[in-house]
Amino acid sequence: MADFVLESDIAEIVERLGGEAKAFAGKTVLLTGGRGFLGRYFLEIFARLNESVLAEPARLVVLDNLITAGKAGTEMPDAPHVRFVRHDVIDRFDWEGPLDYVIHAAGIASPFYYRAYPLETLQVAITGTQNMLTLADEHGARFAFFSSSEIYGDPDPKHVPTPESYRGNVSCQGPRACYDESKRVGETLCYVFHTVKGTATNVIRPFNVFGPGMQETDYRVLPNFANRIKGGHRLRVYGSGDQTRTFCYITDAMVGFLLVAIRGVPGEAYNIGNPRPEISMLDLVKRIERVTGREVACDVVEYPDSYPADEPNRRCPDIRKARLQLDFEPTVDLDDGLARFLGWTDGVYTGES
Repeated sequence: MADFVLESDIAEIVERLGGEAKAFAGKTVLLTGGRGFLGRYFLEIFARLNESVLAEPARLVVLDNLITAGKAGTEMPDAPHVRFVRHDVIDRFDWEGPLDYVIHAAGIASPFYYRAYPLETLQVAITGTQNMLTLADEHGARFAFFSSSEIYGDPDPKHVPTPESYRGNVSCQGPRACYDESKRVGETLCYVFHTVKGTATNVIRPFNVFGPGMQETDYRVLPNFANRIKGGHRLRVYGSGDQTRTFCYITDAMVGFLLVAIRGVPGEAYNIGNPRPEISMLDLVKRIERVTGREVACDVVEYPDSYPADEPNRRCPDIRKARLQLDFEPTVDLDDGLARFLGWTDGVYTGES
């Protein structure tokens, strides 16, 4: 078992999937972005399914160009029934033989990295998505596209919690546009392939997923906090500290993602996240103090130049659709998730700031 995950988390995910996972028996799954945070979880889950659940193993084909994979991503495990191909999805990928599922998780999601790679961010979500959709259509495979809660922009408070039907409030010009707008175009491509070609597409909109395996250099709030706690530094809360988020622990998220891939209604988009609690960043610091049992000092500071402007004030999913259609229900509360994550980071983060 890789050291970027908790073995108990993988076992929990597999147990919660239950009989649903048997849909993958004997199937071929193409996974893009397979060495990223979520991609590495998919690999570990399929390895466990092949070992202990599936009567006939699933074959996993993993694509990644490793542009933001970091050290954890470049250390490819030697797993049975897994083939890794170093490939950039903006280039066509030819595959001979059966193909049953395409999980398109490739993307540059960290604000730090999509500021550094804006053109690549656009290309992977637009050209890469079209290439993978074409491949899925040619093989009659189900297709799941990882979009983002960012497609909603800064939602009107009347639409928080935010349902899939909300059309969003996103600027096409600005430092976040390369990510937000490319994900919206990716979703449009899924819609067109479904309506015109009949491709069985689904869109996944994750909401602030966290857990073991997030890299120190990811520069998102929880890795930032964990890194500074490990190093004995004061936390930095950007902006006013009043902006709110909900956080979804990785086990809940992976169960939701796989349920979408297995039996999402073709053509539909699904919010996958935990709607409770919606918490401010300052309250998140207090919650961390409660979980760790120690005082955590913090400063409220201006956003650094490297961080893109126009951060949404609120982010909270309405998951009624996933509940009704997929029987998706988060079970890990924030305190439990934080305890698992911070316990893991305490053993692997360096605390360098």
